[in-house]
Amino acid sequence: MSPRARYLIVDGHSVIFAWPEFRKIHARRSSLAREALIKLLRDYQDWTGVRVVVVFDGKGKNVEATSDPGEVQIFYSRSGQSADAIIERLASKYAKQFELMVATSDSMEAETVMACGAETISPEGLRGLLAGARL
Repeated sequence: MSPRARYLIVDGHSVIFAWPEFRKIHARRSSLAREALIKLLRDYQDWTGVRVVVVFDGKGKNVEATSDPGEVQIFYSRSGQSADAIIERLASKYAKQFELMVATSDSMEAETVMACGAETISPEGLRGLLAGARL
């Protein structure tokens, strides 16, 4: 039996607001903070082979997803829907098929995804995971 594919699902704004350097960038321009986080996550994906999905709270009418094959998958929730709702849906749908780890500072979200069978990691734990991947 082959090992299950591994995915890291990141609650984008949860991590941005937990990391002081991203919070500072976000205060000036939110898009730059998102891009900086995505770049770090892309590097992690390239180094480890773990597929990365990042979910941000959005403003539009529909859930937006952007991704090129082999790229980090990026989702923006629709207006009135939280990134948490998308992350919880992904966890409930895919935790049995894949090895999922969800990075979030939201304890309710963490409890929900663990109940689905996914692991969780704090934003600080994510920082360590990303730093360790470079070694």
